[in-house]
Amino acid sequence: MSGKKVIFDTALRASVNLQSSKLPSELTKSSTALFSALSGVKATLPDLPYDYNALEPAISAQIMELHHTKHHQTYITNLNAAMEKMDSAMINGDVSAVIALQGALKFNGGGHINHTLFWENLSPNSDYNEGGTLDKALKERFGSKDGFISELTATSLAIQGSGWGWLVYNPKTKMVDIAACPNQDPVEATTGLKPLLGIDMWEHAFYLDYKNVKPDYVKAIWDVINWDTVEARLEAAK
Repeated sequence: MSGKKVIFDTALRASVNLQSSKLPSELTKSSTALFSALSGVKATLPDLPYDYNALEPAISAQIMELHHTKHHQTYITNLNAAMEKMDSAMINGDVSAVIALQGALKFNGGGHINHTLFWENLSPNSDYNEGGTLDKALKERFGSKDGFISELTATSLAIQGSGWGWLVYNPKTKMVDIAACPNQDPVEATTGLKPLLGIDMWEHAFYLDYKNVKPDYVKAIWDVINWDTVEARLEAAK
């Protein structure tokens, strides 16, 4: 990954927390810092670390290809368009336009961040490290791995409409926890919690395979979790 790409990813994760509750001067200051770092840099669709059919039967190749090349790509396309408009607004000192663009940046930037994390926390090789850092953290907070799975499953299924269920690390309590975010709200930028494992609860993630039977989708996804990646994220978050 290039230096500019790293700067883009890092700055984007911070920027999508800009909200209208901030004063215009604060929005302008935050946006100026972001766009001075991102001049000429665009978001791009990440390659998957596995083939589209690698997660079958939990997730079909048809859904994976559509989800990746169409849905994720659309968030990226719209994010880049919003970034270009923001660049113009910043150059022209148009604070009203800067504020108006926050929703598009949050939604499409969040969609890009969330999906990138999602692809990485899936794998056809779902090996769990008993006694490892993650296992100990889950047992401390939920009593067992199964207790954790039950709680995140329930939280994800309780989301009304579209959103994401997350296993997170809470820097304040120094423990793992469960969170749910609506739409494409990115969990770290909007809550300060560190994302470890995400479950996409938008219909495009499961409808072709499971129709409206969301419990079957969530049950199946546990067969393709990349526990090594989740554990690595936890270790990095601490």
